[in-house]
Amino acid sequence: MDFSGTTILCLGDIMLDRFAYCGIERISPEAPVPVLLLERVESMLGGAGNVARNVAALGGNAVLMGLLGDDAVGAEIRGVIAATPRIVDAHVSSQSRQTTCKTRYLAAHQQIVRVDEEHIHELEPDEEQHLIAAIAAALPGVGAVILSDYGKGVLGPGIVEFAIDQARARGIPVFVDPKSEDYRQYRGATCITPNQAELARATRLKTGSEKEVVAAAKRVLKEAKAEAILAKRSDKGMVLVEASGAVHVEPARAREVFDVTGAGDTVIAVLALAHASGRVLPDAMRLANAAAGIVVSKLGTATVELDELMLELARDDQVSRLGKVYSLGEAETLVRQWKGRGLSVGFTNGCFDILHPGHVALLAAARGQCDRLIVALNSDASTRRLKGPDRPVNALPNRAAVIAALESVDAVTSFDEDTPLDLIVRLRPDVLIKGADYTFETTVGAAEVTAAGGRVALIDLIDGHSTTATIGRLRRNAAPKIAADGEG
Repeated sequence: MDFSGTTILCLGDIMLDRFAYCGIERISPEAPVPVLLLERVESMLGGAGNVARNVAALGGNAVLMGLLGDDAVGAEIRGVIAATPRIVDAHVSSQSRQTTCKTRYLAAHQQIVRVDEEHIHELEPDEEQHLIAAIAAALPGVGAVILSDYGKGVLGPGIVEFAIDQARARGIPVFVDPKSEDYRQYRGATCITPNQAELARATRLKTGSEKEVVAAAKRVLKEAKAEAILAKRSDKGMVLVEASGAVHVEPARAREVFDVTGAGDTVIAVLALAHASGRVLPDAMRLANAAAGIVVSKLGTATVELDELMLELARDDQVSRLGKVYSLGEAETLVRQWKGRGLSVGFTNGCFDILHPGHVALLAAARGQCDRLIVALNSDASTRRLKGPDRPVNALPNRAAVIAALESVDAVTSFDEDTPLDLIVRLRPDVLIKGADYTFETTVGAAEVTAAGGRVALIDLIDGHSTTATIGRLRRNAAPKIAADGEG
């Protein structure tokens, strides 16, 4: 899957998303509200800007177009765009418009309050003229157009009509994330992507069931003369209704939802990229649904990267494969996803040839040191070099299956080297965990993890359990039987 040759025009309301991450320790004596201790603030592109971020994160090229005010927030957005690879800044400056900024205050991975700074008004005549000129200049080089309408005034009727008419005249597909309840405004679009509530408001129909969603989508399809409606149904998945009458249903993916902020931006970015790259809409919907499942498990206005999406799809296509066993590349992607959600990642390693209670206790204690635990197993060749020519007793796939079955383990990978140092350096865990029979000095990767800001945890072991001792007992017990058989 390669989107590097695809360029998408992302036209709409550009805004700044600020995230103020706070600690929370007490309730205010002045009112029944929490007192937040500000720890850090992060800023990123929001609105149409977040659509462009998603396009770029997936390896595509985005032309970001909208209005930015002559103010501090507008200047900050210009700086963020300039620092983001694969996004071309095509904004139009406005002397009369305040740039929208949304500040979200978060504590303990939860959004506490959002503060918006904005002034909404219709386009000034000169703003509309400059936007029309910018659209006309950008269209020859793009494979699709996304209209990202957040209701801030940029996508007025004149702009929407011009963009759709000019794009479709050139054979360029147009995807619309709607705000207006009158879908006739988006007449001629390739695909309109309302959520379930937006579809209900636009049609004045119920949209609680799949059948009701299909009926509502068919009604607005006629009014908008669009090719398709993609209805986003949150935890119920997606329904694509095409003008031909075809209906395609994609169930939601089971995910731990951390934040739905910007999920619609991800959906429309993937949908447009995939369709512009040659995929039919049902296939593009499958990719968009997979991406949505990834992004809602992240905190904040997040994006999905191409390797994350490919990992998700690969695991779909390999149904027989063990659910927690990953290659090194897949493990790197998984760790990045976990960290993107603000989760701490623990790492431990070993041969784990014959699982015994000591192993189980160690891994359970290791999981208590972190939010997610990844276990790296020595390959069969590595185990032989470490333990001798008769080991391992159990081949790597069998060892991985047993370790993956433990509730305390979130992911299993393997390494062929004598030590896991290269693996540790690549995964960059927050916590490196070994048994207390090790010291900091004898723990491979300890210096590298602590230098990167992580820590080392040494776990007390349960006495009386050893794989080597177990194998020795089995061999001793087997010897008399072999002798007796020989006498017969």
